[in-house]
Amino acid sequence: MAMTAMELVQAAKKTIKEVSVDEANTMIANGSIALDVRETAENEAGNIPGSHHIARGVLEFKIASNEAFEDKNASIVIYCRSGGRSALAARALEQMGYMNVCSMEGGYDLWSQS
Repeated sequence: MAMTAMELVQAAKKTIKEVSVDEANTMIANGSIALDVRETAENEAGNIPGSHHIARGVLEFKIASNEAFEDKNASIVIYCRSGGRSALAARALEQMGYMNVCSMEGGYDLWSQS
């Protein structure tokens, strides 16, 4: 059965951990790695300070070569614009063996409003 993009996001959200903006801020302040999976232009327009950027489209290919993500047990908070791409990214990283990943609900849009 074929799925739409939104159905894929909803399926991912059933299996991953999502955190609020406040929870994400606390986690990042306590040493979690912030990962921005938006496109380069989105990242350049604004991002969470100290975050690492790997666009969703190349995440699976580039994450292993980024030394910030060598430890697959490290706590990683993933964000995108609104939470869809980050949910898919969290699911993909879990499938790749990353043990402590979560997606920030509402994404950068909600983060920038808080």
